[in-house]
Amino acid sequence: MALRPPSLQPVWRRRLLYLALGLLVGWLAFFDSHSLLRRATYAHRLHTLEAENARLRAENEDLERRLAAGLSPALVERVAREQYGMRRPGETVYRVARGSD
Repeated sequence: MALRPPSLQPVWRRRLLYLALGLLVGWLAFFDSHSLLRRATYAHRLHTLEAENARLRAENEDLERRLAAGLSPALVERVAREQYGMRRPGETVYRVARGSD
């Protein structure tokens, strides 16, 4: 038996296999419903929401601590004036616009 030179047929099959694998990986990485791109986006969103949740928990604890300490009349008056624009009877409030410096 004589040895035959390697044929070209396995080369194009191998290239076709690589192309199919490349398309499959590309599909899974970018277009699938569970793609790597979406997973990275979800992980970033999760991290952002967890940080915001921790911040809000700390703020709630601070507010609960303040509430447990009791509300002083001065604090109630300051909040009423600053946040709700309330005034005492007979008092005139002048709003001052901040100029651009």
